[in-house]
Amino acid sequence: MELVFATNNQHKLKEVQFLLGDKIKLLSLKDIGCSEEIPEDYETLKENASQKARYIYDRYKMNCFADDTGLEIDALNGEPGVYSARYAGEPCTFDDNNKKVLEKLQGIKNRKACFKTVISLILDGKEYFFEGQVDGEILTEKTGKDGFGYDPVFKPVECDLSFAEMSMEEKNKISHRARATKKLVGFLLK
Repeated sequence: MELVFATNNQHKLKEVQFLLGDKIKLLSLKDIGCSEEIPEDYETLKENASQKARYIYDRYKMNCFADDTGLEIDALNGEPGVYSARYAGEPCTFDDNNKKVLEKLQGIKNRKACFKTVISLILDGKEYFFEGQVDGEILTEKTGKDGFGYDPVFKPVECDLSFAEMSMEEKNKISHRARATKKLVGFLLK
């Protein structure tokens, strides 16, 4: 089976292909000749994931899935949430976003946070959703060199390492995206 993953994020592509193994051939947007910017206009992860998947399915007529992921921090009333990728403004880097989070949490003891991923799969015109979540906390400084996004400042409750200190194999055992993707794979291979 071939599936388009509606993302330009090479880190996400690598993580998801690792989970899919050789059972499903993952196609990138580049593989299908899609170079346009896919809109994300909504206020929830589920709506954004759906919008991206529908954009690809409607234009390219290919089975596809899209995800939207957000980091929700208790002390920041759920921020950055749906704005996680552009929290420090546009354009911004992963480092800019991490710096903003650390600055906003300076001196705050409650550092509870969670990562959430919602996947929208459109298969033969029908839409399905899969969700994954991992609870944790925001560290007081960046640690580790692997991963991407908020990985250097997020430590899951199951572990004493930040996501950026883990190998891909370790991260893919517990991450929000891995949990949602495993549900997707289970559905596709049933």
